[in-house]
Amino acid sequence: MPSPAVLPSAALSPVYLRSFALFERLTDVQLQSIQQEARTLRLPVSACAFRQGEPAAHFYLLLQGRLKVTQCTCGGAQVVVRYVNPGDLFGLARAMRQPLYPACAVAVEDSVCLAWPAQAWPRFVALSPDVAGAVLQAVGQRLQDAHVRIQELSTEEVEQRVARAILRLVDQAGEQTDEGIAISFPITRQDIAETTGTTLHTVSRLLSAWQQRGLVVNRRKRVVVRQLDDLIRLSEGAAEQPMNYCPMSMTSRKPTLAGAGPTEQPPFLGSRMKSGM
Repeated sequence: MPSPAVLPSAALSPVYLRSFALFERLTDVQLQSIQQEARTLRLPVSACAFRQGEPAAHFYLLLQGRLKVTQCTCGGAQVVVRYVNPGDLFGLARAMRQPLYPACAVAVEDSVCLAWPAQAWPRFVALSPDVAGAVLQAVGQRLQDAHVRIQELSTEEVEQRVARAILRLVDQAGEQTDEGIAISFPITRQDIAETTGTTLHTVSRLLSAWQQRGLVVNRRKRVVVRQLDDLIRLSEGAAEQPMNYCPMSMTSRKPTLAGAGPTEQPPFLGSRMKSGM
């Protein structure tokens, strides 16, 4: 398995660091202080930033790329807990007062992150109210995500869970293409199965059926959503509405963003969705 490459962090300019919401209001002096204690890691595909059960020696900010956080159960099954997007803090075991990492963070595409030693955590949080607030929000979001996952596993059918998982990924990493809205990083059917607590066979059967109905396009490590509204209905537990399907590019069905008009914005589509980028 590839190993991360350690690089000096001093080469990162204040302008670049302020492009991340976490640092946008920090002064040059504060940014310099952050970089003095950080190191930059380059993670090739399949490299781990940390592994489950290792001492929680660092915490991280993803600058580029994408990671998936996985957890192995006592029975040996692997679960995809979440995906880490650029600008996200991760490896926050120290914030949760855990001495060991509860999961593994592995690169699904070539990635770059900043890493700070765990002992720098109090100084990091004390940098500014904005940073402290962002940390609290990140920890709170992890807890909320965990509660949502438990609720989905307890109360929803497999088809709902798979639809919700794909829509979450579209929200985080949706990219407008001629075919529809593509998840912009490699994702396998096995990844979706491990995210939703089901089997590879079940996910393969669902995606094949959805592709035949024109909802998605599924290729090796690539998922494209073509009929967003229908997938949203499936995620809500509603049966797909009968339709005379006519192939149509999603470019003619762009979601209505908040403030763009009286039409209510569909759920799951947030600020992370990219268009042509």
